[in-house]
Amino acid sequence: MTARLISGKEIAQRIREELKQEISHLREKHGVIPGLATLLVGENPASVSYVTAKQKSSKDLGFFSIQDDEPESSTEKRLLSLINQYNKEPTIHGILVQLPLPKHINEARVLYAIDPRKDVDGFHPVNVGKLMIGEADYLPCTPAGIQQLLIQSGVKTDGAEVVVVGRSNIVGKPIANILLQKQKGANATVTICHTGTRDMAFHTRRADILIVAAGKPKAITADMVKEGAVVIDVGVNRIGMTPEGKAKLCGDVDFDGVKEKASMITPVPGGVGPMTITMLMLNTVKAAKLAAED
Repeated sequence: MTARLISGKEIAQRIREELKQEISHLREKHGVIPGLATLLVGENPASVSYVTAKQKSSKDLGFFSIQDDEPESSTEKRLLSLINQYNKEPTIHGILVQLPLPKHINEARVLYAIDPRKDVDGFHPVNVGKLMIGEADYLPCTPAGIQQLLIQSGVKTDGAEVVVVGRSNIVGKPIANILLQKQKGANATVTICHTGTRDMAFHTRRADILIVAAGKPKAITADMVKEGAVVIDVGVNRIGMTPEGKAKLCGDVDFDGVKEKASMITPVPGGVGPMTITMLMLNTVKAAKLAAED
């Protein structure tokens, strides 16, 4: 058996077409155009790439879009002032601060300064808390994308054994909480594995749905996966360069081995990645709708 590929590119495109209709409705009914402000401090190449992609997506969808590029030396006070400015600006519905920030800036203090109603990354404690109790306004983008990959691929989550490898605040913890909610596209039995887990393979071999966000290339091998499992690979690891000078990428799953046992699997790249930015766009549209209804 060779696994069916779950294409994040195709699913993301379908969601964006639906978003275009919602944006058109917002403009016609309320005279509102979704507004997104992105703040980038420094010139970290990966961060610059991510912000550029987010800005391109927002413009392609017809958002009102602002990008603030601050030098590496920019102060925490300056960043907090910008956030306060955008919190008060009615044409801005979503605020995104690209992480990581320089070490002299307190990330928590910056993220907590964002108005929870404009926190389209879903990182503010208010939004994390609402996720925990099943009343989320905004789901964190990568976990929300993972859930949509499962739903739109027809994967049954109700009662499924889900194993999540990794316990980060950005992926592991929130996707576990999303999938255990008593809701459509969730209602699963969830286990989280991490660096303190004694026998990880024991747990991963039980998984109907295996979600891997370990941050380690090819950490999950075929012998750790149950026959017929659905495998979602969140990892993006650079493992060298091609002769043309492009980065070679691989996931946290040994794709070539695991695809012969899984029933479905996400590729890297082209799996989870495209969904993350699309969910950011979805959250921004939702924020604009909530503001229009106030």
